[in-house]
Amino acid sequence: MSISSSNRLASQPATQRGQRTRQKLLDAAEAVFGEKGYERASIAEITQRASVAQGTFYVYFPDKKAIFVELVQELSHRLRREIAVAVEGLSDRLEVERVGLRTFFAFAHQHRNLYKIVRQAEFVDEELFRWYYRRLAEGYVRGLSQAIDARQLRRLDPECLAYCLMGIADFLGMRWVLWNDERPPEAVVESMLTFIRHGMDPHPLTQGRETQGGQYD
Repeated sequence: MSISSSNRLASQPATQRGQRTRQKLLDAAEAVFGEKGYERASIAEITQRASVAQGTFYVYFPDKKAIFVELVQELSHRLRREIAVAVEGLSDRLEVERVGLRTFFAFAHQHRNLYKIVRQAEFVDEELFRWYYRRLAEGYVRGLSQAIDARQLRRLDPECLAYCLMGIADFLGMRWVLWNDERPPEAVVESMLTFIRHGMDPHPLTQGRETQGGQYD
């Protein structure tokens, strides 16, 4: 899927030195876009923050939008990679959720501008904004589908379930990571996991009982 014509023109350096310079520009862009917003951010500020000559910027990116698109893609890749590594080898779905949540909150705390940058993407490049969440959802759907087939979860629409869980994590992260600059307390994580397991029903359903909207196998 094509995301942006500007992004296709971004240069991929062949040398380690070039890769380091390009990464410095991306790291600087993460800070500047987070602090100033896309419209107010400038290439001059990005290169100054990266301690790179302004002319060097154009060796790697044709314009401001190109580095913004690349930044969103890189943050998406790094987040998905860190979660995948963290949950590798886990077979219990609730434990996958627990570890995945903690990894997401840790990443978001380390990259607090992630929230601001992704929200800006909706107005800078709506296709990129949708891509970011769809890519997160794709892996989530696969994992949930496998857990449903393994009879660890109720048989529900895995895509709907993925977006529900992503929404919960997104807002909890916003509440504690973005607003308070801290990871959600352990009690919050456990409350979310209890909600995932039992919902708000004061009398949780037992496995095997049919329910409206889905059933256990």
